[in-house]
Amino acid sequence: MAGTGIVSFFRNSVRRRSARQRRDGNRDAPAEESKRESSGRLGERSPFCYSPGQFFFEYLVVVSLKKKSGNDYEPKIIYQFPKRENLLRGQKEEEERLLQAIPLFCFPDGNHWAPLTEYTSETFSFVLTNVDGSRKIGYCRRLLPTGRGARLPEVFCIISCLGCFGLFSKILDEVEKRRQISMAVIYPFMQGLRESPFPAPGKTVTIKSFIPDSGTELIELTRPLDSRLEHVEFQALLQLLSPEKILWIFASAVLERRIIFLAEELSVLSQCIHAVAALLYPFSWAHTYIPVVPECLIDTVCCPTPFMVGVQKRCLEQVLDQPMEEVLLVDLCEGEFLKSVGDEGDILPAKLQNEMLTSLKTQNSNNNIQTSEQVNAHVSNSFMQFFIKTVGHYTAHFKWNKSGQGSFQEKAFYRAITSRSYRKFLKRFVRTQMFSLFIQEAERSRITQEAEAEAPGLVAKPTFLRSYSLLCHCSPWMEEVIADSRILPAFILKTAKGQGGKH
Repeated sequence: MAGTGIVSFFRNSVRRRSARQRRDGNRDAPAEESKRESSGRLGERSPFCYSPGQFFFEYLVVVSLKKKSGNDYEPKIIYQFPKRENLLRGQKEEEERLLQAIPLFCFPDGNHWAPLTEYTSETFSFVLTNVDGSRKIGYCRRLLPTGRGARLPEVFCIISCLGCFGLFSKILDEVEKRRQISMAVIYPFMQGLRESPFPAPGKTVTIKSFIPDSGTELIELTRPLDSRLEHVEFQALLQLLSPEKILWIFASAVLERRIIFLAEELSVLSQCIHAVAALLYPFSWAHTYIPVVPECLIDTVCCPTPFMVGVQKRCLEQVLDQPMEEVLLVDLCEGEFLKSVGDEGDILPAKLQNEMLTSLKTQNSNNNIQTSEQVNAHVSNSFMQFFIKTVGHYTAHFKWNKSGQGSFQEKAFYRAITSRSYRKFLKRFVRTQMFSLFIQEAERSRITQEAEAEAPGLVAKPTFLRSYSLLCHCSPWMEEVIADSRILPAFILKTAKGQGGKH
């Protein structure tokens, strides 16, 4: 690893955050602190900015394993593109922290390796949150380089601020194809990509790339017209877990509990945790979120505050040895719960739970060949309808003073529901941080709307306005969803709330 100091900083940050959350509670922090936090973060709740014309990526790095002793290896960056020069001091320090953290998450499965003759390449991702709340995604392809004899795998990692997993997976396919020829062939392709603007939904960018013995290739990269779920894949979750299990995981996530996922493959952990986080739209997970926990940070599962993390199954004994509080432990390999609180099936209102269950079972029994986009849309809409039916009336329960300050009437909000089971759920849900943040930004949105009316086009709209419109109009269709991830990286522990979508 790049240094034990990074691990120590991460652990200490988790402890500090845990202590602060225990002191303040999920929702009962002093008003001044709440305002101070929201003013610094809510405006940044969409860290993935889909602005046409943006660069595709910031860096491409190659991480390789360097031998220390015996079978112990340390991941190191051996290639970086581009090399940035003439950086200011603050920019240089930020880059150094980023480049120190990347190897840890490219090889989260420990430092004990042996050279291999065969290795099936796999794709996974992680997200790093910077000190200013901005987020960078690492799109990784781990593969065995060409050569004779036993070799160690290496990771090609593209760092970008853009959440578009399907598109970057295709880019990594091209990188892997060129790696089989020569590292030198990768550079001109990535240079061409970096010089190309990120396309708008439904648009295509064509990259020219020369390959020896093949000539010039034209590579077309197209964003889906409906880009709301281009970063997530629900199919893996549906294949590995029963509809009932998915609903119980969703229920635990809605109440912001501690959830651990186990799987052998990094790609499975990455896909499934991103998928569960996406089910919460238009709300977002506001706590510790690590799709693949590095082995050296396994004690993260001791955190007493909410978390959603993924751990490779070979570390199961280490996990079980940790002094964990109440937790939902999900074995994705067997499709079972190894630990649970016991009330997961009773959290959601029975009627809505049955409706979602029927919808998921219909999807699983559908014999028609469906595209990934169709599956994603069906699943997302099923869970979105749940929130529309439970909290869609929230806009009627704000009181606004003459200065434009809003106050949410919590009791009136859940008392407006006649169903006892709905009301019981809402009384618990309104105490979560994700609901609190949602309401805080709704209060802010009115001020922004009024400013926009006075100066059209000059005021930046909070990303929340898009999800705000979603519930106001009860529309199941959005242009974008930001659900990927909230990860607390080794170099900084700061959650940035992600929200997205255009109605």
